[in-house]
Amino acid sequence: MTESPETYPGERLGLPREGKGSIGRLGRRVGALFLDYGAAYLISGFFGWDALAILAIFGAIQIVFIPTLGGSPGHRIFGLRLVRADGAWTGLWRPVVRTALLLVVIPAAIWDMDQRGLHDKAAGTVLVRG
Repeated sequence: MTESPETYPGERLGLPREGKGSIGRLGRRVGALFLDYGAAYLISGFFGWDALAILAIFGAIQIVFIPTLGGSPGHRIFGLRLVRADGAWTGLWRPVVRTALLLVVIPAAIWDMDQRGLHDKAAGTVLVRG
């Protein structure tokens, strides 16, 4: 889908086109994902754990850091933060729902016009530049 000059990702949510508070774009998201997954892989490797342990560690990173830092370490390093769609703090249950769906992968690969994956829509969250 191409962007028309009148619309941009996040406009329907009342977010700015660019800069702080705008939708976090694909490059930053992928970078953050690789950083968080890489950290989980390294932690798991220190203990000789398997692939399921990597996913569990990745999930724990998301669930612990999203409510406390406003995003995972990868999100924060890449200048992103996760907020509710209304801009408020995510709370405690949203990161759990979002992470469970993220681990399934498919919901994260299906996006709407605002570049929000189904995992974010289900949790009522949006990943913005922060």
